[in-house]
Amino acid sequence: MIIFINERLIKVVGKKKAQALTTTEFDHLIDAQLEVIKVNNLKGHVLIINVLSPTISRLFTILKNENLPHLQSITLVSENKEATEDQIKSQYKVVKAAGGVVRNEHGKVLMMYRLKKWDLPKGKLDKGESFKVAAVREVEEECNVKAKLEEKICTTYHTYTHKNEAILKQTKWYSMELLDDSNMKPQFEEDIEKLEWMDRKQIHTALINSYYSIRYVLKKYFYESDV
Repeated sequence: MIIFINERLIKVVGKKKAQALTTTEFDHLIDAQLEVIKVNNLKGHVLIINVLSPTISRLFTILKNENLPHLQSITLVSENKEATEDQIKSQYKVVKAAGGVVRNEHGKVLMMYRLKKWDLPKGKLDKGESFKVAAVREVEEECNVKAKLEEKICTTYHTYTHKNEAILKQTKWYSMELLDDSNMKPQFEEDIEKLEWMDRKQIHTALINSYYSIRYVLKKYFYESDV
């Protein structure tokens, strides 16, 4: 499970996947069975092992109430990964969404400029709609292009507050092949200012002014797929 809280990466892994981790990847190691999580230790890249329910309760209280300017990421190692994920989700209202990384015949990716940051087309599922159908629909609505669905890239979660309610948005991302962009235009009512086809070099520059979750999705797309 990959969660972005205030633009910081929180990753939940099970014991098996944790065996591939090395402590040199992290700035701080916290054993939740031996010590209490302290604000001063949440700096840089943090690894927390032996995660239990009280660990999650304390950690998320800190994340909600403290600024933590030097925290970059947290990796949580849990004996029961599913239970840990369910506990995290239970603290939020979960909203489901889907989005796409659209590639044209030149290998360029469709990027959108929205709310002063570079982003990818995505949006909430309509009632009764599947993730796959929603991903294609959102691309067409936000960019006025037609695209063909390919494989799933990844799933991300990010948090925000809406009308004083804590929201956890679950987004499934798919790669897509462009079919027709002859009528391409941004959906201005969704605060999209412009659309651009970008090669990798242009994307790397654009991602300086983007979101951590979008950087994560494009990293998975370019470096962990067959594209």
